[in-house]
Amino acid sequence: MADTMKFDLVSPERKLLSTEVTSVQIPGADGDMTAMPNHAPTITTLRPGILTVETTKGTEQFVVTGGFAEIGESISVLAEKALPKADVDQKTYEALVAEAHEAYKQTKETYVNEPGPVDEAAKLLQDMVAVGTHIGLDPMQPSL
Repeated sequence: MADTMKFDLVSPERKLLSTEVTSVQIPGADGDMTAMPNHAPTITTLRPGILTVETTKGTEQFVVTGGFAEIGESISVLAEKALPKADVDQKTYEALVAEAHEAYKQTKETYVNEPGPVDEAAKLLQDMVAVGTHIGLDPMQPSL
């Protein structure tokens, strides 16, 4: 089928999805992008966000915390963490935000006079907080 392409979503814990897709909306680190059949070959890093997969049978959404996407004849997403959006409840979301906040604190302690890594960690934390707002959960914004 020329209107679909192979898609795989994998996290360190498991393969979450392997199917034919019509498009995939990817939360790229440099901005959101939609990949479809015949997309130019691309590799991008992911930021925390919602990965939306359009199949011939419907739409599936996943919360990702980071990782990489490779687009070519097929699409492969290697996520640091990925959960079906339906599985992300308030408690799970709070744990993800707490983990991002702890990473920010550690980066801030490690890179005392180097704003680059600290700014990147702060952005990742804020992106994770924004995910909750996007899916209708309490953002619980931790203080930086």
